[in-house]
Amino acid sequence: MPKTSRIYSNHTLQALKVFASQIKLARKNHRWSEEELAERAGTSRSTLRRVEKGEPSAEIGLYFEIATLLGIPLFGEDSKSLRTVQKNLDMELALLPKRIDKESKEVFDEF
Repeated sequence: MPKTSRIYSNHTLQALKVFASQIKLARKNHRWSEEELAERAGTSRSTLRRVEKGEPSAEIGLYFEIATLLGIPLFGEDSKSLRTVQKNLDMELALLPKRIDKESKEVFDEF
């Protein structure tokens, strides 16, 4: 079965390009080669190049791991900030229903 290509919005593609540019700039500021960063991230140089181009097919976890290695903040400055954000989101989610059902039509039972 052939793999279908996903279509991304311009906003998503632009956000990936910005993230990719942040990664590339941080790598160069650290004076790390592509090969060195790829090795630190546990990936190949060609995959790192895909990340630095902002290709959406690269794993999001890899983007985040590379950003962490380079010191690019994700949702806060440190792990404590991330835990706080996650705790707040968990509290909000706990207030919402576990399942979202489509609205049912009101039953007219007045004969």
